Amino acid sequence: MKVCSVEEMRKLDELAIKEYGISHEILMENAGNAVYFLILSKLGVNGKNFVVVCGTGNNGGDGLVVARKIFSSGGKVKVFIVGNLEKLKGSAKINYERVTKMGIEVYNIKNDSDLTFFSQAIHNCDIIIDAIFGTGLSREIKGIYEKVIKIMNKSGKIIVSVDIPSGINGNNGKVMGVAVKATYTVTFGLPKLGNLLYPGYEYCGHLYVSHISFPPQLYNADFIKVEINEPIELPPRLKWGHKGTFGKLLVIAGAKNYYGAPYFSAMSFLKAGGGYSKLAAPKSIIPYIATKGSEIVFIPLEETNEGTISLINKEKILELSKTVDIVIIGPGLSLNDETQELVRQLVKEIDKPLIIDGDGITAVSTNLKVVKTRKNTTILTPHLGEMSRITKMPISEIDENKVEVLRKTTKELNSIIVLKGAHTLIGYPDGKIYINMTGNSGMATAGSGDVLTGTIAAMYGIGLNIEDAVRIGVFIHGLAGDIAASKKGEDGITAQDILESLPYAMKYYREKFDEIKEKYTIKVI
Repeated sequence: MKVCSVEEMRKLDELAIKEYGISHEILMENAGNAVYFLILSKLGVNGKNFVVVCGTGNNGGDGLVVARKIFSSGGKVKVFIVGNLEKLKGSAKINYERVTKMGIEVYNIKNDSDLTFFSQAIHNCDIIIDAIFGTGLSREIKGIYEKVIKIMNKSGKIIVSVDIPSGINGNNGKVMGVAVKATYTVTFGLPKLGNLLYPGYEYCGHLYVSHISFPPQLYNADFIKVEINEPIELPPRLKWGHKGTFGKLLVIAGAKNYYGAPYFSAMSFLKAGGGYSKLAAPKSIIPYIATKGSEIVFIPLEETNEGTISLINKEKILELSKTVDIVIIGPGLSLNDETQELVRQLVKEIDKPLIIDGDGITAVSTNLKVVKTRKNTTILTPHLGEMSRITKMPISEIDENKVEVLRKTTKELNSIIVLKGAHTLIGYPDGKIYINMTGNSGMATAGSGDVLTGTIAAMYGIGLNIEDAVRIGVFIHGLAGDIAASKKGEDGITAQDILESLPYAMKYYREKFDEIKEKYTIKVI
């Protein structure tokens, strides 16, 4: 399913009206109907008391349609409109006039003196409909609007938000000062970025989408480049396959006192289905890693005085890279100057799909030309701090506009970039971006990213093309984290738990594919 920005949604609305004759009034009616039918199916209407809280824009107009539908079906409903009624126009004004003519109780909240009755109505109702602000909100919420939202949130009542919880930015999911904490949200046409990016996704509660009678050519429009990272079928595992059949990996990683990162990268490849994993690491640390990962093939390398991989290993590593299908470089390599220079030279010369992580990202961030000029596929797996090093932008600025920053950077570097975090983003040089829905907060732990690199490599090893391998590797990694959390809770899971859950994630993915597809996509109503 595609995911659109606020601006793209406006374009879809315009196309629906101009190209297909679907008037704004029809779109508003369909939006209100979608919310009403969710309420009818999930919560019921008869005998329930509803409060519909509307703004004076189109989102408020959608809420007025919901109020009409509830009223006509026997529900008890009060409507509160926040703001100046003179701002109602177009279809929203038409629906306001219809609501008043039907005899529905309508009240206007203009100042603090109106809040006492509003609070009483909220206290006495069963369900609140939030239709104050839509996805186009661009300013911080203050004054009477802030107070109204806080009253709603403190009530403890079921809240159904129309399109997006009021107060959530539609393009980045940020809270604009204060926001409604919804139980259910019904969004229209397509999910917006703010519906799926945190913290907006958390504020949505149970999220549903209604296409509100858009023809498929609209919600599948080519100009919309963001999609939910939905699972795809894995290649069948050949019964007569050998270890080479399922991919050969080289990991260049590790330094004195950094044992975990190289181990997790090399071992996760095997745990996720890969066949043959080589780890090139400083010779002094290999005996320690080997006690844990005896299935890994170890390549001992000469060291610097600091116990890191020396530049004199370059030709040996280049020859090794020719014997494998994919290479990982960076986990736990350290910031030693000589090792960082080795990374830059290897990145430039290795002619295999290459995953750059951790200290490898730091190395190339000082000379991005070595990435830009690579002929084979490059995959970078930064967290926000590492993305800041790559882009030379403050973390806060990236976080405000992650999708566009990611899109620009993938194109500039001609690389696939996995921007790690809650609902990880996977960006491609052609502008396409996937939002991953698996994973949980327990995965924010040391070593988790190293497990991710090996999982991505494994997806390539078992037969997916490199583009699909990246996004499905992210999906499987998150799924393993969800399995680990289901057993232990999110507070105490470690990279080892995620690693050990990879075989179960692969088994679940292969055997319950339809169930997984249903679980990790947004439901259409």
